[in-house]
Amino acid sequence: MSDIVNYESQHRIAQISIERPPVNALNLPVLEGLIAALRRAAADDDIRAVVLASAVPRRFSAGLDLNLVLGKSTAQVRALLDKLYLELGEVQYHLGKPSIAAVAGAARGGGMTLAISCDVLIAGESASFGYPEIDLGLPPAIHFAHLPRIVGRHRAFELLFSGRSFSADEACSLGLVSRVVPDERVLEEARELAGVFASKSPNAVRLGRAAFMSINDYRRAIAEAAEIFCNIATTDEAQEGIRAFTQKRAPNWQRS
Repeated sequence: MSDIVNYESQHRIAQISIERPPVNALNLPVLEGLIAALRRAAADDDIRAVVLASAVPRRFSAGLDLNLVLGKSTAQVRALLDKLYLELGEVQYHLGKPSIAAVAGAARGGGMTLAISCDVLIAGESASFGYPEIDLGLPPAIHFAHLPRIVGRHRAFELLFSGRSFSADEACSLGLVSRVVPDERVLEEARELAGVFASKSPNAVRLGRAAFMSINDYRRAIAEAAEIFCNIATTDEAQEGIRAFTQKRAPNWQRS
């Protein structure tokens, strides 16, 4: 694997950890390394479950590296989203074994996309979540596809269009997180659950998961979400929002 995506296997469990300090911002090398690691786990018959984690303390992922969106063409933005939305979704869809996100710290935007691409989310007590895209003049479009199905239409709209952050306990009460555990036990709990999955019949899990994924398939909606994001990300208004965020100032929408 790459220097920023670590792959370890032990006791039939693959642990994939992202390490791009300070906040695990997602760029093409991170996404390509993550996708390659998931494909490696999928192809290894000895691996029965996958844990996705962060090697950066108190951060899961802050989302997309905004430098990859600022001043870029629609085609350049689409190349990035093809990795994050489409390729990541496809490799998780066809993984053939359960995947668990161990969220110890902050998950935002594209970091939420990484987490919800997994089958199960386990969060630490101090973990936090959020969809801040709207504050940058961007649509949190990928989350239109799944969040209303999980938390309901009205609660999803409030979270996506307010941009506010929310706690692990709230995420759990909404059904977005499977369980909340002490911070120091997040990875341990994820690995223990992975061990439970790994102890089951491999064929039953593989075929059962395939049926589960087929019934809950929203890949067409993901493709549409990528198109929406690309079309808006290159507008003057979105570019002003991204510049304002990187310059730590309030956006001036009227000027854009």
